[in-house]
Amino acid sequence: MAGGALAAAPSALFSWSQCMSRRTTAGSRSGREHAYFGNSRKTSGHEIRALFWGRERKKELQPFQRDLSLSAEEATTANVEVSRGATQDESNAADLSTITVSVISSISRVSAEEWDSCATDASGVEAINPFVLHDFLLSLEESKSASQEEGWLAQHLVARDGVGNVLGVVPLYLKSHSYGEYVFDHAWANAYFRYGGNYYPKLQSCVPFTPATGPRILVRAGPFREQVFDGLAKAMQQLTHQMKASSINVTFPRENEWERMGKLGYLQRIGMQYHWENRNYKSFDDFLMDLKQGKRKNIRQERKKIQVQNLKMKRLRGDDIKPYHWDAFYDFYRNTTDNKWGQAYLSREFFHMMGSRMGDKVLLVVAEDGGELVGGALNLIGGDTLYGRNWGCAPRVYYPSLHFEACYYQAIEAAIEWGLKRVEAGAQGEHKIQRGYIPKATYSCHYIADPDFRRAIESFLNQETLQMRLALELLEETSPFKEGILGTSDG
Repeated sequence: MAGGALAAAPSALFSWSQCMSRRTTAGSRSGREHAYFGNSRKTSGHEIRALFWGRERKKELQPFQRDLSLSAEEATTANVEVSRGATQDESNAADLSTITVSVISSISRVSAEEWDSCATDASGVEAINPFVLHDFLLSLEESKSASQEEGWLAQHLVARDGVGNVLGVVPLYLKSHSYGEYVFDHAWANAYFRYGGNYYPKLQSCVPFTPATGPRILVRAGPFREQVFDGLAKAMQQLTHQMKASSINVTFPRENEWERMGKLGYLQRIGMQYHWENRNYKSFDDFLMDLKQGKRKNIRQERKKIQVQNLKMKRLRGDDIKPYHWDAFYDFYRNTTDNKWGQAYLSREFFHMMGSRMGDKVLLVVAEDGGELVGGALNLIGGDTLYGRNWGCAPRVYYPSLHFEACYYQAIEAAIEWGLKRVEAGAQGEHKIQRGYIPKATYSCHYIADPDFRRAIESFLNQETLQMRLALELLEETSPFKEGILGTSDG
Protein backbone atom coordinates (compact mmCIF):
# COMPACT_ATOMS: atom_id res chain seq x y z
CA MET A 1 0.00 0.00 0.00
CA ALA A 2 2.73 2.44 1.05
CA GLY A 3 4.87 1.57 -1.92
CA GLY A 4 2.04 2.34 -4.33
CA ALA A 5 1.37 5.68 -2.72
CA LEU A 6 5.00 6.68 -2.89
CA ALA A 7 5.35 5.57 -6.48
CA ALA A 8 2.47 7.78 -7.50
CA ALA A 9 3.79 10.90 -5.81
CA PRO A 10 6.38 12.17 -8.33
CA SER A 11 4.00 11.95 -11.27
CA ALA A 12 1.65 14.45 -9.69
CA LEU A 13 4.04 17.27 -10.49
CA PHE A 14 3.77 16.61 -14.21
CA SER A 15 0.07 17.44 -14.32
CA TRP A 16 0.60 20.55 -12.24
CA SER A 17 3.42 21.73 -14.49
CA GLN A 18 1.12 21.58 -17.48
CA CYS A 19 -1.23 24.02 -15.78
CA MET A 20 1.48 26.65 -15.28
CA SER A 21 1.82 29.39 -17.85
CA ARG A 22 4.43 28.27 -20.34
CA ARG A 23 7.25 30.71 -20.94
CA THR A 24 8.74 28.92 -23.94
CA THR A 25 10.18 31.33 -26.47
CA ALA A 26 12.06 30.86 -29.68
CA GLY A 27 15.25 31.45 -27.70
CA SER A 28 14.46 28.81 -25.09
CA ARG A 29 13.46 26.28 -27.72
CA SER A 30 16.73 26.97 -29.43
CA GLY A 31 18.50 26.33 -26.16
CA ARG A 32 16.97 22.87 -25.97
CA GLU A 33 19.04 21.79 -28.94
CA HIS A 34 21.96 21.61 -26.53
CA ALA A 35 20.20 19.37 -23.98
CA TYR A 36 21.06 15.69 -23.78
CA PHE A 37 19.95 12.43 -22.20
CA GLY A 38 22.44 10.42 -20.15
CA ASN A 39 23.40 8.57 -23.32
CA SER A 40 24.08 11.89 -25.10
CA ARG A 41 21.12 11.72 -27.47
CA LYS A 42 19.23 14.92 -28.21
CA THR A 43 15.91 15.34 -26.47
CA SER A 44 12.68 15.75 -28.38
CA GLY A 45 10.86 17.66 -25.65
CA HIS A 46 9.25 14.51 -24.25
CA GLU A 47 9.56 13.28 -20.67
CA ILE A 48 13.13 12.97 -19.44
CA ARG A 49 14.84 11.44 -16.43
CA ALA A 50 17.48 14.13 -16.06
CA LEU A 51 18.79 16.84 -18.29
CA PHE A 52 22.47 17.57 -18.51
CA TRP A 53 25.07 18.75 -20.92
CA GLY A 54 27.06 16.45 -23.13
CA ARG A 55 30.81 16.29 -22.68
CA GLU A 56 31.43 19.17 -25.08
CA ARG A 57 29.28 21.39 -22.85
CA LYS A 58 31.19 20.74 -19.61
CA LYS A 59 32.79 24.15 -19.99
CA GLU A 60 29.39 25.59 -19.04
CA LEU A 61 30.14 24.70 -15.41
CA GLN A 62 32.27 27.73 -14.68
CA PRO A 63 33.39 28.52 -11.12
CA PHE A 64 31.97 31.61 -9.43
CA GLN A 65 34.77 34.15 -9.20
CA ARG A 66 33.53 36.74 -6.69
CA ASP A 67 33.17 36.81 -2.92
CA LEU A 68 29.81 37.43 -1.34
CA SER A 69 29.56 40.00 1.42
CA LEU A 70 26.64 39.74 3.83
CA SER A 71 25.92 42.54 6.24
CA ALA A 72 24.82 41.82 9.78
CA GLU A 73 21.28 42.76 8.78
CA GLU A 74 21.34 40.17 6.01
CA ALA A 75 22.50 37.65 8.61
CA THR A 76 19.05 38.15 10.22
CA THR A 77 20.17 40.23 13.22
CA ALA A 78 20.29 44.01 13.04
CA ASN A 79 23.44 44.64 15.08
CA VAL A 80 25.39 41.39 14.87
CA GLU A 81 29.14 41.31 15.34
CA VAL A 82 30.02 37.98 13.79
CA SER A 83 33.15 36.91 15.65
CA ARG A 84 34.49 34.03 17.68
CA GLY A 85 33.89 35.85 20.91
CA ALA A 86 36.50 35.03 23.54
CA THR A 87 39.06 33.95 20.95
CA GLN A 88 39.45 37.54 19.73
CA ASP A 89 41.76 40.00 21.45
CA GLU A 90 42.20 43.74 21.10
CA SER A 91 45.42 43.38 19.12
CA ASN A 92 43.68 41.90 16.10
CA ALA A 93 40.34 43.60 16.45
CA ALA A 94 38.70 44.67 13.19
CA ASP A 95 35.34 45.48 11.74
CA LEU A 96 33.48 42.26 12.58
CA SER A 97 30.02 43.40 11.49
CA THR A 98 30.29 41.60 8.14
CA ILE A 99 30.63 37.97 7.13
CA THR A 100 32.68 37.57 3.97
CA VAL A 101 31.72 34.39 2.15
CA SER A 102 34.21 33.11 -0.40
CA VAL A 103 33.36 30.61 -3.12
CA ILE A 104 36.22 28.17 -3.73
CA SER A 105 36.53 25.61 -6.51
CA SER A 106 38.48 23.04 -4.49
CA ILE A 107 38.46 22.03 -0.86
CA SER A 108 42.27 22.03 -1.05
CA ARG A 109 42.10 25.83 -0.83
CA VAL A 110 41.08 25.51 2.82
CA SER A 111 43.38 23.84 5.32
CA ALA A 112 42.26 20.53 6.75
CA GLU A 113 42.60 22.00 10.24
CA GLU A 114 40.26 24.92 9.54
CA TRP A 115 37.68 22.80 7.69
CA ASP A 116 37.68 19.99 10.24
CA SER A 117 37.38 22.44 13.14
CA CYS A 118 34.11 23.61 11.59
CA ALA A 119 32.98 20.02 10.96
CA THR A 120 33.82 18.95 14.51
CA ASP A 121 32.06 21.91 16.12
CA ALA A 122 29.00 21.38 13.88
CA SER A 123 28.43 17.81 15.06
CA GLY A 124 30.39 17.55 18.29
CA VAL A 125 33.36 15.27 18.85
CA GLU A 126 31.12 12.54 20.24
CA ALA A 127 29.03 12.46 17.05
CA ILE A 128 31.59 13.42 14.40
CA ASN A 129 30.46 12.67 10.86
CA PRO A 130 33.32 11.22 8.76
CA PHE A 131 31.84 12.23 5.41
CA VAL A 132 32.13 15.99 5.96
CA LEU A 133 35.78 15.78 6.98
CA HIS A 134 38.38 17.35 4.73
CA ASP A 135 40.08 14.01 3.93
CA PHE A 136 36.92 12.38 2.60
CA LEU A 137 35.84 15.30 0.43
CA LEU A 138 39.38 15.85 -0.84
CA SER A 139 39.57 12.18 -1.86
CA LEU A 140 36.39 12.58 -3.91
CA GLU A 141 37.85 15.60 -5.71
CA GLU A 142 41.40 14.38 -6.27
CA SER A 143 40.27 10.95 -7.49
CA LYS A 144 38.09 12.75 -10.09
CA SER A 145 35.02 10.97 -8.71
CA ALA A 146 33.38 14.33 -7.97
CA SER A 147 34.87 16.68 -10.52
CA GLN A 148 33.91 19.27 -13.10
CA GLU A 149 34.29 16.64 -15.83
CA GLU A 150 31.72 14.46 -14.07
CA GLY A 151 29.26 17.30 -13.58
CA TRP A 152 30.29 18.06 -9.96
CA LEU A 153 32.03 21.44 -9.87
CA ALA A 154 33.09 22.26 -6.31
CA GLN A 155 31.83 25.67 -5.20
CA HIS A 156 32.37 25.33 -1.47
CA LEU A 157 31.55 28.29 0.77
CA VAL A 158 33.98 29.64 3.36
CA ALA A 159 32.76 32.30 5.80
CA ARG A 160 35.35 34.53 7.47
CA ASP A 161 35.14 37.37 9.93
CA GLY A 162 36.76 40.77 9.46
CA VAL A 163 40.19 39.52 10.58
CA GLY A 164 40.17 36.41 8.42
CA ASN A 165 39.14 33.74 10.91
CA VAL A 166 37.17 30.88 9.37
CA LEU A 167 33.73 30.85 10.97
CA GLY A 168 31.98 28.26 8.84
CA VAL A 169 32.11 26.21 5.65
CA VAL A 170 29.61 24.49 3.37
CA PRO A 171 30.32 21.57 1.01
CA LEU A 172 28.67 22.82 -2.18
CA TYR A 173 28.67 21.79 -5.85
CA LEU A 174 27.40 23.25 -9.09
CA LYS A 175 25.79 20.36 -10.95
CA SER A 176 24.78 19.63 -14.53
CA HIS A 177 22.69 16.53 -13.71
CA SER A 178 20.86 14.86 -10.81
CA TYR A 179 22.81 11.63 -10.42
CA GLY A 180 24.56 10.48 -7.25
CA GLU A 181 22.28 12.38 -4.86
CA TYR A 182 19.64 9.87 -3.62
CA VAL A 183 17.01 12.58 -3.16
CA PHE A 184 15.31 12.41 -6.50
CA ASP A 185 14.33 15.54 -8.38
CA HIS A 186 14.20 14.09 -11.90
CA ALA A 187 10.48 14.86 -12.01
CA TRP A 188 11.23 18.47 -11.09
CA ALA A 189 13.76 18.73 -13.91
CA ASN A 190 11.23 17.37 -16.36
CA ALA A 191 8.50 19.73 -15.16
CA TYR A 192 10.77 22.77 -15.33
CA PHE A 193 11.84 21.75 -18.83
CA ARG A 194 8.17 21.65 -19.89
CA TYR A 195 7.68 24.97 -18.19
CA GLY A 196 10.30 26.44 -20.50
CA GLY A 197 13.18 26.77 -18.05
CA ASN A 198 16.60 25.21 -17.63
CA TYR A 199 16.82 23.17 -14.43
CA TYR A 200 20.56 22.71 -14.84
CA PRO A 201 22.88 23.99 -13.61
CA LYS A 202 21.72 23.72 -10.02
CA LEU A 203 23.54 23.96 -6.70
CA GLN A 204 23.80 20.99 -4.38
CA SER A 205 24.99 21.00 -0.77
CA CYS A 206 25.76 17.39 0.03
CA VAL A 207 28.44 14.74 0.23
CA PRO A 208 28.55 13.29 -3.31
CA PHE A 209 27.29 9.72 -3.69
CA THR A 210 26.66 9.49 0.07
CA PRO A 211 23.07 9.24 1.34
CA ALA A 212 24.06 9.67 4.98
CA THR A 213 22.62 12.23 7.37
CA GLY A 214 25.10 14.77 8.70
CA PRO A 215 25.70 18.50 9.15
CA ARG A 216 25.76 20.54 5.96
CA ILE A 217 26.35 24.08 7.21
CA LEU A 218 29.47 23.59 9.31
CA VAL A 219 29.87 26.42 11.80
CA ARG A 220 32.44 26.97 14.55
CA ALA A 221 31.21 27.10 18.12
CA GLY A 222 30.88 30.61 19.53
CA PRO A 223 28.45 33.26 20.73
CA PHE A 224 27.30 34.15 17.19
CA ARG A 225 26.96 30.64 15.83
CA GLU A 226 23.32 30.98 14.82
CA GLN A 227 23.97 34.22 12.96
CA VAL A 228 26.81 32.64 10.98
CA PHE A 229 24.57 29.66 10.15
CA ASP A 230 21.82 31.97 8.93
CA GLY A 231 24.32 34.04 6.98
CA LEU A 232 25.60 30.99 5.11
CA ALA A 233 22.06 29.76 4.44
CA LYS A 234 21.24 33.17 2.94
CA ALA A 235 24.50 33.23 1.00
CA MET A 236 23.45 30.02 -0.76
CA GLN A 237 20.19 31.67 -1.82
CA GLN A 238 22.05 34.75 -3.04
CA LEU A 239 24.53 32.59 -4.93
CA THR A 240 21.70 30.72 -6.64
CA HIS A 241 20.49 33.97 -8.21
CA GLN A 242 23.92 35.35 -9.04
CA MET A 243 24.98 32.12 -10.77
CA LYS A 244 21.59 31.90 -12.53
CA ALA A 245 21.10 28.39 -11.13
CA SER A 246 17.58 27.00 -10.86
CA SER A 247 17.86 26.02 -7.21
CA ILE A 248 19.96 25.13 -4.20
CA ASN A 249 19.29 21.70 -2.74
CA VAL A 250 20.59 20.69 0.70
CA THR A 251 20.31 16.93 1.01
CA PHE A 252 20.54 14.74 4.14
CA PRO A 253 21.04 17.56 6.67
CA ARG A 254 20.30 16.92 10.32
CA GLU A 255 16.78 17.57 11.52
CA ASN A 256 17.69 20.73 13.45
CA GLU A 257 19.30 22.21 10.33
CA TRP A 258 16.23 21.26 8.30
CA GLU A 259 13.96 23.03 10.76
CA ARG A 260 16.06 26.20 10.89
CA MET A 261 16.42 26.40 7.11
CA GLY A 262 12.66 26.03 6.77
CA LYS A 263 12.34 29.30 8.66
CA LEU A 264 14.77 30.95 6.25
CA GLY A 265 12.72 30.36 3.11
CA TYR A 266 13.77 26.84 2.13
CA LEU A 267 11.14 24.29 1.15
CA GLN A 268 11.25 21.17 3.31
CA ARG A 269 11.17 17.57 2.13
CA ILE A 270 11.34 14.27 3.99
CA GLY A 271 12.51 10.86 2.84
CA MET A 272 13.10 7.52 4.49
CA GLN A 273 15.92 5.15 5.35
CA TYR A 274 16.37 2.12 7.59
CA HIS A 275 18.59 2.39 10.65
CA TRP A 276 19.55 -0.05 13.40
CA GLU A 277 19.42 1.29 16.95
CA ASN A 278 21.62 0.00 19.77
CA ARG A 279 19.60 -0.50 22.97
CA ASN A 280 22.61 -1.10 25.19
CA TYR A 281 23.11 -4.58 23.77
CA LYS A 282 26.02 -6.59 25.10
CA SER A 283 26.10 -9.10 22.23
CA PHE A 284 24.43 -10.00 18.95
CA ASP A 285 22.36 -12.65 20.75
CA ASP A 286 21.23 -9.95 23.17
CA PHE A 287 19.88 -8.02 20.18
CA LEU A 288 18.20 -11.15 18.77
CA MET A 289 16.27 -11.66 22.00
CA ASP A 290 14.43 -8.38 21.33
CA LEU A 291 13.03 -9.78 18.08
CA LYS A 292 9.94 -11.85 17.51
CA GLN A 293 10.67 -15.56 17.45
CA GLY A 294 10.18 -16.02 13.71
CA LYS A 295 12.46 -13.11 12.82
CA ARG A 296 15.08 -14.28 15.29
CA LYS A 297 15.04 -17.78 13.78
CA ASN A 298 15.35 -16.42 10.24
CA ILE A 299 18.44 -14.37 11.07
CA ARG A 300 20.12 -17.31 12.76
CA GLN A 301 19.45 -19.47 9.72
CA GLU A 302 20.93 -16.83 7.42
CA ARG A 303 24.06 -16.59 9.52
CA LYS A 304 24.46 -20.39 9.58
CA LYS A 305 24.59 -20.40 5.79
CA ILE A 306 27.87 -18.47 5.98
CA GLN A 307 29.39 -21.18 8.16
CA VAL A 308 28.09 -24.00 5.97
CA GLN A 309 29.74 -22.39 2.93
CA ASN A 310 33.04 -22.20 4.87
CA LEU A 311 33.21 -18.45 4.36
CA LYS A 312 35.47 -16.56 6.72
CA MET A 313 34.37 -13.05 7.63
CA LYS A 314 36.93 -10.45 8.68
CA ARG A 315 36.58 -6.87 9.88
CA LEU A 316 39.56 -4.78 8.82
CA ARG A 317 40.51 -1.27 9.95
CA GLY A 318 43.33 1.16 9.34
CA ASP A 319 46.66 -0.44 8.50
CA ASP A 320 45.04 -3.88 8.29
CA ILE A 321 43.54 -2.78 4.97
CA LYS A 322 46.18 -3.30 2.30
CA PRO A 323 46.25 -1.99 -1.29
CA TYR A 324 45.22 -5.42 -2.60
CA HIS A 325 42.11 -5.25 -0.43
CA TRP A 326 41.09 -2.00 -2.12
CA ASP A 327 41.81 -3.39 -5.59
CA ALA A 328 39.64 -6.42 -4.84
CA PHE A 329 36.90 -4.30 -3.31
CA TYR A 330 36.82 -1.99 -6.33
CA ASP A 331 36.22 -5.04 -8.54
CA PHE A 332 33.40 -6.12 -6.21
CA TYR A 333 31.94 -2.61 -6.33
CA ARG A 334 32.07 -2.57 -10.13
CA ASN A 335 30.39 -5.97 -10.28
CA THR A 336 27.49 -4.58 -8.25
CA THR A 337 27.08 -1.42 -10.34
CA ASP A 338 27.42 -3.30 -13.64
CA ASN A 339 24.85 -5.96 -12.70
CA LYS A 340 22.33 -3.36 -11.57
CA TRP A 341 22.80 -1.21 -14.67
CA GLY A 342 24.08 1.47 -12.39
CA GLN A 343 26.89 3.94 -12.81
CA ALA A 344 30.21 3.44 -11.04
CA TYR A 345 30.53 6.89 -9.53
CA LEU A 346 33.64 6.11 -7.49
CA SER A 347 37.01 5.47 -9.08
CA ARG A 348 39.61 2.91 -8.02
CA GLU A 349 41.83 5.78 -6.91
CA PHE A 350 39.15 7.05 -4.55
CA PHE A 351 39.16 3.91 -2.44
CA HIS A 352 42.96 3.95 -2.13
CA MET A 353 43.07 7.66 -1.28
CA MET A 354 40.18 7.56 1.15
CA GLY A 355 41.47 4.42 2.89
CA SER A 356 44.94 5.90 3.31
CA ARG A 357 43.66 9.22 4.64
CA MET A 358 40.79 8.11 6.84
CA GLY A 359 42.70 5.38 8.71
CA ASP A 360 40.75 3.82 11.60
CA LYS A 361 37.59 5.65 10.55
CA VAL A 362 37.24 3.00 7.81
CA LEU A 363 35.82 -0.48 8.39
CA LEU A 364 36.12 -2.92 5.51
CA VAL A 365 34.25 -6.18 6.01
CA VAL A 366 35.62 -8.91 3.74
CA ALA A 367 34.61 -12.49 3.02
CA GLU A 368 37.19 -15.15 2.18
CA ASP A 369 36.65 -18.52 0.56
CA GLY A 370 39.71 -20.71 0.97
CA GLY A 371 41.85 -17.62 1.51
CA GLU A 372 40.51 -15.87 -1.60
CA LEU A 373 38.66 -12.58 -1.26
CA VAL A 374 35.14 -13.05 -2.65
CA GLY A 375 33.11 -10.16 -1.24
CA GLY A 376 33.12 -7.11 0.95
CA ALA A 377 31.26 -4.16 2.45
CA LEU A 378 32.63 -0.68 3.09
CA ASN A 379 31.66 1.22 6.24
CA LEU A 380 32.81 4.48 7.79
CA ILE A 381 32.91 4.98 11.54
CA GLY A 382 31.57 8.16 13.08
CA GLY A 383 31.56 9.31 16.68
CA ASP A 384 28.36 7.44 17.52
CA THR A 385 27.26 5.86 14.23
CA LEU A 386 28.51 3.20 11.82
CA TYR A 387 27.69 4.14 8.23
CA GLY A 388 27.26 1.38 5.67
CA ARG A 389 28.27 2.48 2.18
CA ASN A 390 29.16 0.16 -0.69
CA TRP A 391 29.02 -3.57 -1.15
CA GLY A 392 29.99 -6.12 -3.78
CA CYS A 393 31.14 -9.66 -4.47
CA ALA A 394 33.25 -11.46 -7.03
CA PRO A 395 31.66 -11.87 -10.48
CA ARG A 396 30.07 -15.15 -11.55
CA VAL A 397 29.77 -16.48 -8.00
CA TYR A 398 26.83 -16.63 -5.61
CA TYR A 399 26.96 -17.11 -1.87
CA PRO A 400 23.50 -17.25 -0.24
CA SER A 401 23.04 -14.67 2.53
CA LEU A 402 26.50 -13.14 2.08
CA HIS A 403 25.00 -9.73 1.37
CA PHE A 404 23.00 -9.80 4.62
CA GLU A 405 26.00 -10.99 6.62
CA ALA A 406 28.54 -8.55 5.21
CA CYS A 407 26.31 -5.47 5.16
CA TYR A 408 23.94 -5.87 8.10
CA TYR A 409 24.96 -8.47 10.67
CA GLN A 410 28.68 -7.68 10.71
CA ALA A 411 27.80 -3.99 11.06
CA ILE A 412 25.50 -4.71 14.02
CA GLU A 413 28.17 -6.81 15.73
CA ALA A 414 30.76 -4.07 15.23
CA ALA A 415 28.43 -1.36 16.56
CA ILE A 416 27.70 -3.43 19.68
CA GLU A 417 31.39 -4.15 20.23
CA TRP A 418 32.39 -0.48 19.92
CA GLY A 419 29.39 0.93 21.79
CA LEU A 420 28.01 2.90 18.84
CA LYS A 421 24.42 4.13 19.01
CA ARG A 422 23.27 3.16 15.54
CA VAL A 423 24.00 1.73 12.12
CA GLU A 424 22.85 3.65 9.05
CA ALA A 425 22.74 1.18 6.18
CA GLY A 426 22.30 3.59 3.29
CA ALA A 427 19.42 4.18 0.89
CA GLN A 428 16.44 1.98 0.02
CA GLY A 429 15.71 -1.61 1.01
CA GLU A 430 12.52 -2.57 2.85
CA HIS A 431 14.12 -6.00 3.34
CA LYS A 432 16.25 -4.36 6.04
CA ILE A 433 13.24 -4.11 8.34
CA GLN A 434 13.10 -7.87 8.91
CA ARG A 435 16.76 -7.75 9.93
CA GLY A 436 16.32 -5.17 12.67
CA TYR A 437 16.67 -1.94 10.71
CA ILE A 438 13.65 0.29 11.30
CA PRO A 439 12.33 3.15 9.12
CA LYS A 440 13.57 6.62 9.98
CA ALA A 441 12.82 9.98 8.37
CA THR A 442 15.55 11.76 6.43
CA TYR A 443 15.48 15.39 5.37
CA SER A 444 16.31 17.80 2.57
CA CYS A 445 15.88 21.55 1.97
CA HIS A 446 15.26 23.29 -1.35
CA TYR A 447 15.34 26.89 -2.46
CA ILE A 448 13.77 27.42 -5.90
CA ALA A 449 14.76 30.66 -7.62
CA ASP A 450 11.69 31.00 -9.87
CA PRO A 451 8.72 32.02 -7.66
CA ASP A 452 6.09 30.39 -9.90
CA PHE A 453 7.94 27.11 -10.07
CA ARG A 454 8.60 27.33 -6.37
CA ARG A 455 4.84 27.41 -5.69
CA ALA A 456 4.34 24.30 -7.80
CA ILE A 457 7.12 22.46 -5.96
CA GLU A 458 5.71 23.57 -2.62
CA SER A 459 2.29 22.16 -3.51
CA PHE A 460 3.90 18.91 -4.58
CA LEU A 461 5.91 18.66 -1.35
CA ASN A 462 2.83 19.26 0.78
CA GLN A 463 1.20 16.18 -0.73
CA GLU A 464 4.38 14.11 -0.82
CA THR A 465 5.05 14.81 2.86
CA LEU A 466 1.64 13.49 3.85
CA GLN A 467 2.24 10.33 1.84
CA MET A 468 5.73 9.86 3.27
CA ARG A 469 4.58 10.23 6.86
CA LEU A 470 1.82 7.70 6.19
CA ALA A 471 4.38 5.32 4.70
CA LEU A 472 6.55 5.66 7.80
CA GLU A 473 3.60 4.82 10.02
CA LEU A 474 2.61 1.81 7.92
CA LEU A 475 6.13 0.42 7.82
CA GLU A 476 6.47 0.73 11.59
CA GLU A 477 3.66 -1.80 11.84
CA THR A 478 5.88 -4.40 10.15
CA SER A 479 8.50 -4.14 12.89
CA PRO A 480 10.32 -7.41 13.71
CA PHE A 481 10.66 -6.38 17.36
CA LYS A 482 8.57 -7.70 20.22
CA GLU A 483 5.70 -5.58 21.45
CA GLY A 484 6.91 -2.59 23.43
CA ILE A 485 10.59 -2.85 22.54
CA LEU A 486 10.69 0.17 20.25
CA GLY A 487 9.01 2.27 22.91
CA THR A 488 11.90 1.80 25.33
CA SER A 489 14.95 4.02 25.58
CA ASP A 490 17.64 3.54 22.98
CA GLY A 491 20.31 4.14 25.62
